[in-house]
Amino acid sequence: MNTQEKLTALVKQLNTVIVGKLAQTQDCVACLLAGGHLLIEDVPGVGKTTLAHALARTFGLQFSRVQFTSDLMPSDLLGVSIFDRRKDEFVFHAGPLFAQVLLADEINRASPKTQSALLEAMEEKQVSVEGQTRALPAPFFVIATQNPHDQQGTYALPESQLDRFLMRISLGYPDRASERALLAGRDRRELVETLPALLNAAELLELQRQVQTIHAADPLLDYLQDLLAATRSGRWFAQGLSPRAGMAVLRVAKAHALLAGRNYVAPDDVRAILPQTIAHRLSPVRGSARGATEQVQAMLDAVPLP
Repeated sequence: MNTQEKLTALVKQLNTVIVGKLAQTQDCVACLLAGGHLLIEDVPGVGKTTLAHALARTFGLQFSRVQFTSDLMPSDLLGVSIFDRRKDEFVFHAGPLFAQVLLADEINRASPKTQSALLEAMEEKQVSVEGQTRALPAPFFVIATQNPHDQQGTYALPESQLDRFLMRISLGYPDRASERALLAGRDRRELVETLPALLNAAELLELQRQVQTIHAADPLLDYLQDLLAATRSGRWFAQGLSPRAGMAVLRVAKAHALLAGRNYVAPDDVRAILPQTIAHRLSPVRGSARGATEQVQAMLDAVPLP
């Protein structure tokens, strides 16, 4: 199977579980190919956790799940050292964070202290435990699910942590035909357990290397800079995007191009992934009646294509 056939098979398998959400599953695959962490935000019961399970199994990665609750402590994620009488020394017992894919389920139900414990891991791919730095497995992804902020018992993620997520997607309710397929078909959790691994860690790392080789021409980079400048103009957002966010957009656009079977980035790649990649990093200007995602779309319509 060549690269394009593998990627097509990946997306097709995910869509056997998450029915009628082709664009969202493509975004998820692009996020992992770009080497980033993924935030899935939506109301309970629309398939957030199931999608995370399906991603891990399809990519053939070691998986760990943590249900975030208000009493979850940082040590519950990182692990602890316990004294071993036989060895007469403290032995470190790794927590669930030491996996290739960590599903942080309902991340915004945990306290800010526990949320912040993920920061070093997400950015540096390592953690400091009891004065010692420990490397995390490669590749390492956090797939977090989040309920809307207005739900009872949730804590808004700090801006510094939101910025660590490469993309934020929302699944939404299925259309009528897709919902009928869910009602008439097998239980989705049972179906996930039967999914074969279509990749392994080494193959994923090679695909990530291929993403880096996708060409971005000067006119495309000019267009990206025009979009970054537009976020900083004060017309749509209170504060603009950082250069790091711009590089994140380019990475995801390259992954989107690879999924489309091209070796170059097109403006349509940028437009397809921009709201999911930057809306969670931005706040609309005061008095705006539109949310961040709607503001990004309005900005996209206003900035001319190259």
